[in-house]
Amino acid sequence: MARTARSLHARKKRRKVLEQAKGFRGTKNSSYKRAKEQVWKGGVYAYVGRKQRKRDFRSLWIQRINAGAREHGLSYSQLVHGLKLAEIDLDRKILADLAATEPTAFAAVVSQARNALNGDPVQKRVENDRPGRQPVEQSAQEDESDSPQRDTEVDATEAAERKAEELDVDLAKVEGSGSGGRVLVDDVEDASGKINATDAARRKAEETEVDLATVEGTGANERIIVEDVEDAAKEEGEKAG
Repeated sequence: MARTARSLHARKKRRKVLEQAKGFRGTKNSSYKRAKEQVWKGGVYAYVGRKQRKRDFRSLWIQRINAGAREHGLSYSQLVHGLKLAEIDLDRKILADLAATEPTAFAAVVSQARNALNGDPVQKRVENDRPGRQPVEQSAQEDESDSPQRDTEVDATEAAERKAEELDVDLAKVEGSGSGGRVLVDDVEDASGKINATDAARRKAEETEVDLATVEGTGANERIIVEDVEDAAKEEGEKAG
């Protein structure tokens, strides 16, 4: 059987590995066996490092956003929830960059989130594609004054409208508690007869077997929170004891 010569390919393979290992110490940059092992380990460490770097950056972004939001009286979770209600799609990287380098722009974003949390109109920035035109800011109140059809509509947040459709509630019969009589989500839930409680409070009530109808809420707009359920469970335990 004829012998197959592969010296050219073998040297090429070794040169490639030694080139990748030229920055290593000791014999790891000259011995092919040691260099090959170290290059393989380096690839494993690099893969793990890339995963860890993503986690580190995510944690850093959240810390920056939280620090910026605290300066304006909101927590990180409240800011994220407000942005979701305002339908503002900004990822953590952009928000963290605004908080660190553009405090004025970040303050405007926080203001929009606060308006959405309070049920106030959210200002929208309308861009004109034509050159030489300046962007125009319009609020929901201006839209209502310009459109005659909205005079007959109920002043309610978009989240409240979605909740009304979900619970089959007529918004015209709901009394709003927001700014200027604006209908909020809590108003729709109260009108539907549904118990006004947070999701965490509902889970805690299921765990402790507490009837939410007997619990008095101490949260915003008398909303039942986890602490209220825990206090009610403690009182029931004392009575049973």
